[in-house]
Amino acid sequence: MIGIVIPACNEQQYLEKCLHYIRLAIQALPTLSREVRVLVVLDNCNDQSLDIVQNAGVDYLQCNFGCVGKARDLGVRHLINSGATWIACTDADTCVDIQWLLQQLNHQPADAICGVVEVDSWRNFSILTRKKYLAHYQDVMNHTHIHGANLSFSSTAYLQTGGFKALCCHEDVDLIQRMRNLNLKIIWTNLVRVKTSSRLNARAPEGFSSFLHQLEITSRAVE
Repeated sequence: MIGIVIPACNEQQYLEKCLHYIRLAIQALPTLSREVRVLVVLDNCNDQSLDIVQNAGVDYLQCNFGCVGKARDLGVRHLINSGATWIACTDADTCVDIQWLLQQLNHQPADAICGVVEVDSWRNFSILTRKKYLAHYQDVMNHTHIHGANLSFSSTAYLQTGGFKALCCHEDVDLIQRMRNLNLKIIWTNLVRVKTSSRLNARAPEGFSSFLHQLEITSRAVE
C-alpha cells in the first residue's frame, strides 16, 4: 500500500486543490497499484481545514504540535502501522503532478526519492527574483534539492533511520542526510514533480516560502 502524508496548519485556501490533484495522481496509476491511502495531519488548525478534509472523504489526524517534523512523523508512522510500505510526502499548499505517483513507481527499486518543485506563480515577485531563482534551481536529473513537499521513501528506510525529527524546519534535509549516512539508495529526479504556492506568509520559518521571500528582499535591495 502507498501512503500519502500531508501536514496542514490552517490551509483552507489551498487544501481542496491539493487533494484534487492527489486524486488525479491516484487515478493515473495502473488499477493493480491503486491501493493508496491519503492522510492529512491537521496541526493546530482553527480554520476550515477540517471541514474540507471531511467533505473530501479523506482520513485525517488532529494534533497540536505546531511542528511540521512531528506532524509528518505522526502521519508517516500511522500509515506504516496501517500497512503502508511506501510513503509519499507533500504539503497542503502544493499540487502534485498527475504522474507524481506513477513516476515514483517507475523509479523503483529505491529507498527514497527526492523530486523537484515548481513555483506556481511569480506574480508576487520581481523579474530579478525569478531570474535568480531559476539560475539557482536545478530542474534536472541528479539534482541536489530536498523538499518535504516532494519526498518519498520506503517504510523500511524510514524506520531504519529513525524517521522525521521534531524540527520546525529542515526536517526533510535531516532525514535524507541520515539516509545518506547509511548508504541507502536515494534517487534524485526531476520526473517526480509538484507545483507549490508562491505565498509570502510562510508556515516554516526557514522553509521554501521564506527562501523566496528572502530572495525578493535581496532583489529589491539591488534595484
